[in-house]
Amino acid sequence: MTSRYPATPTRRTGRLLLALLARLHGYIGLFVAPFILVTALSGIAYALSPSLEAWLYRDALNSVQSGTPRPLAEQVEAAQRRLGEATLPAAVRPAPRPGSTTRIMFADPGLGPSEHRAVFIDPISLEIKGDMTVYGTSGVLPLRTIIDQFHRGLLLGDAGRLYSELAASWLWVAALGGLTLWLQRRRALRTQVGRHALRRRHATLGALAALGLVLFSATGLTWSKWAGGNIAELRHAWGWGTPSVSTQLPEQSVSNAQAHDEHSEHGHAHAPGAGPWSLADFDRALGVARAAGIDARLVQIEPPAGADRAWRVAEIDRSWPTQVDQVALHPHTLAITDRADFTTFPLAAKLTRWGIDLHMGTLFGLPNQLALAAVAICLVVLVCWGYAMWWRRVRAAQGRRQETLSEIVMALPWPTRCCLLGIAMALGLALPVLGASLLLFAVIDLLRWQVTRRRKAARVPGH
Repeated sequence: MTSRYPATPTRRTGRLLLALLARLHGYIGLFVAPFILVTALSGIAYALSPSLEAWLYRDALNSVQSGTPRPLAEQVEAAQRRLGEATLPAAVRPAPRPGSTTRIMFADPGLGPSEHRAVFIDPISLEIKGDMTVYGTSGVLPLRTIIDQFHRGLLLGDAGRLYSELAASWLWVAALGGLTLWLQRRRALRTQVGRHALRRRHATLGALAALGLVLFSATGLTWSKWAGGNIAELRHAWGWGTPSVSTQLPEQSVSNAQAHDEHSEHGHAHAPGAGPWSLADFDRALGVARAAGIDARLVQIEPPAGADRAWRVAEIDRSWPTQVDQVALHPHTLAITDRADFTTFPLAAKLTRWGIDLHMGTLFGLPNQLALAAVAICLVVLVCWGYAMWWRRVRAAQGRRQETLSEIVMALPWPTRCCLLGIAMALGLALPVLGASLLLFAVIDLLRWQVTRRRKAARVPGH
C-alpha cells in the first residue's frame, strides 16, 4: 500500500490525508446523501412557500383598500364574536399596510405547541376574512407549516428531526471536503473528458455552491435537537444570546397594580376574562410603542399574561433592514419598563438573526427565496451526479477493491492519527448525531477491512 504514495514523509502524509478525505466524501455521498436529497427537495418547496401562501390565502390576507381603519379594540371584539366567547387574544398583529388584514391570535388547548388560532379581520369593514391555525413566532400559515414540518422532521415529530440533523451535520463536511478536493485536483479535472467529465462537472458545481451549502448547514443546525442545544448553551456561555425584553414587573409595581385594581373597578370597562385592562388598551399600547420608536410596519402586541406581567410590543419585520426592536409596557401606566433594540444586539446575535432569516427566505424577500431554491437545486443535482459516478465506478471496478478508511488511517504517522482522533472526538461532542454516525461508519469500515485482510491472508500460501 505504501508504494502508492511518495517517499517524502510530508508529501506522503498529504496524499494520505487527501485520500482519506476523498473516501470520507464518498461515504457521505453513499450513506447520508439520501437524507440530504430529501432535505434539499423539501427545502425548494419551503423557499418558494411564501409566494405560494400569498396566492393561496389571498382572501384571508387582503382587505378593503380605502377607508379609515377601526380601532384595534373593535377588531378584537369582531374576532371574539367569531369565537363566540370574550377570550383575550394571545397576540394581535395590526394590518401592516392598506389593503391587508389584522391578525388576531388566540391560544387553543386543542392545538399543538407554538400553534395559535388566527382570525383575520378587515380593519375597515370588520369582516372576517379568514380563520386558520398559524405556527411559530413567525406565524406561518398552514401550507408553509406542513412544508416546514416535513422539511425538519418528515412529519414524524422529534424522532423525524434526527434525519434533518444528520443531513445538516454532514452537509458542511461534504461541502468543505469537496471544495478542498477540487482545489487540489482542479488542474487534472480540466483535462477530464468523456465519461470522466461528470466528475469535473460535479466538482465544479460543488465548488460554486459550497458557500451556500455551508450556510444551509450552519443555520439548519441551530434548529436541531442535539447540536442546536449545544449551540444555544455556547451562545449563552459566551454572552451571544439574543436580547429580549422582560415582562416581569418589579414587586413594588405588582403591589401598586393590585391597589390600582381595587380602586378602579368602576372606571374601567373590562372585557370578560381579559384581566385588569380593557380592549382599548391594545390601541393605547400600540400608540405608546409607536411614540417610543417601534416604527416597523409589522408589529405584534401581546397583552399581560398575568397581574405581574407587562405588555409587550415587538417589531417582527425580518427583512432588510432588520427591525426587531421591542418594548415592555406597564399594564396600567403603559410606562416603558424594559426595551431591546436591534442596534444594541451583540454581533453574534445579529449574525444569528440574519443567518436564520436568510435560511427562511425572509431577509431579502423574493430574491432571497429564488437564491435558496437555486442552491437547493444545485444540491439535488450534486447528489444525483454523485450516485451516477458511484455506479460507474462500481461497474468499472470489476472486482477490484478500493482502500478502506481504516487502511488509510493506519498508514498515517501516529501524531497525525492522534490529531485526527482528537478532531473526531471534538466534533462528535459538539455534533452528537455526526459523532454517532461517524462511529457507525468507522465500525462498518473496520469490519470491511478485517474481512479483506482475512481473505488476502487466505490466498497467501502457507495460511
